[in-house]
Amino acid sequence: MTQTYVFSNHDAHSAEQHRCLAAAYDRITTERLAATGVTDGWHCLEVGAGHGSVARWLVERVAPTGSVLATDIEPGGISAHPNLTVAEHDIASDPLPTARFDLIVARMVLQHVPQRNEAVRKLADALKPGGWLQIDELDTAYEPVLLAADAALYEKFLAAKTSHMRSRGGDPEWGREVAGAMRAVGLVDVDPRPHIGSRHAGSPELALQYNHTYQLRDGLVAAGMTDAELTRVREVMRDPDFRASSSVLHSVQGRKRS
Repeated sequence: MTQTYVFSNHDAHSAEQHRCLAAAYDRITTERLAATGVTDGWHCLEVGAGHGSVARWLVERVAPTGSVLATDIEPGGISAHPNLTVAEHDIASDPLPTARFDLIVARMVLQHVPQRNEAVRKLADALKPGGWLQIDELDTAYEPVLLAADAALYEKFLAAKTSHMRSRGGDPEWGREVAGAMRAVGLVDVDPRPHIGSRHAGSPELALQYNHTYQLRDGLVAAGMTDAELTRVREVMRDPDFRASSSVLHSVQGRKRS
């Protein structure tokens, strides 16, 4: 299956996409990364770095003698730093050096790659002995609406988004399979930790969904929604009483044998 990533770092809605992702998930991602002991002198890789909030956090940890390589199929928007290299790279098809990195992180990117399990093996091979891999991925099978003026329409929006992602080779429920994929490539100390947030007025989790009604408009319409329904579901999400669960973020770490 050919992969065409559903999000772009260069469209009119990408800045809001990355702002919401950082606000919703950076604390979870960076707290787990900190637990690896990442510090001065480590050499790190972030795959799918987006606008670079996690890469910037890593740079502050590994400087002055360490390094961070931030890759993306559409790199851009990442602030320059002497210890940071930004590179265009497709994890599905481009090679990585062997035994090069002390720590690798990939957040919400591999679910979009049809060759996701092969990508996990590639990332494991790129670790130094004793190095850490952290993959943070969503599982959208669980994101129930709890209180909404039109719950059926909100659920139709979620289903259309899932259909659109699957049509591009993605698996938006892959988060639950990450731990098994890590173990299958020989990593040890595999530790999956699930996180659930709340979608309500003012929350970045809900702002992200709202942004998707614009950012993914063409795909949502192709999956069966109308522009009138998208306008209405935005109204539903703007209701101060709206409440829904986020999808589950599985933050999974594994280590390469020393």
